[in-house]
Amino acid sequence: MTDNNTDTPEESDETTEATAAEVVEETAAETETPIVEVTPLEKAEAEAAEMKSRWLLSVADMENYRKRIGREKQDIIRSAGASVVESLLPVLDNMKLGLQAAENHPEAKDVTLGFKMVDDQLKRALSEQGLEELIPDGEAFDPNFHECISHQSSSEVEEDKVIQTVRAGYRLNDRLIRAASVIVSSGPEKA
Repeated sequence: MTDNNTDTPEESDETTEATAAEVVEETAAETETPIVEVTPLEKAEAEAAEMKSRWLLSVADMENYRKRIGREKQDIIRSAGASVVESLLPVLDNMKLGLQAAENHPEAKDVTLGFKMVDDQLKRALSEQGLEELIPDGEAFDPNFHECISHQSSSEVEEDKVIQTVRAGYRLNDRLIRAASVIVSSGPEKA
C-alpha cells in the first residue's frame, strides 16, 4: 500500500520555492512606501517650527543663566562678608574677656562702660550683616553646632545637655562659621 498523497522530493521543492517567492513579493510590497513630495511651503513651515523651538530653548537657557549668575553673585558677596566677620571674631572674644576682667576693678567703671558700649555697637553692626551668636547653655548637645571640650558630672543638668559655654559660636546667614566650645553634662555622678 502506497500513499497517493505523498509528494516526491522534486514536487516538494517546487512548492517550497513557490511559497517563498510569494512571501518575498508580499514583503517587498509592504516595504515600498509611496514617496510624498513636500511642497516648498510645508518645508518652510517645518523650518520655521524648528527655528522657533531653538529660539525658545535659547531664551530659556539665557533666563536660567541670568538666575544662576544672580545666585552666584549673592554667594560671592556673602562669602566676602564672611571672611571679614571671621576676622572680627577674635576681637569680640577679647572684648568680652576684657569686660569680664574689668568688672573686678570698680575704679575703672567709666572706662568699662565705654568699652561695653563699643562692644554692643560692634555686635549690633555684625548682627545687621547676618551674624548670630550661639550660646547654647542648657540646650541639648548638637555636634553640628557645638564643640565639646569637656564632660562634667552634674546633678542639676541632664545628661548630654550643655552645662556651660566656654567660647561662643557664631552663625552667619544660616552658615556655621565657628562652633561653640561647650562643657557637656555626663549626668549625675555615679558612686
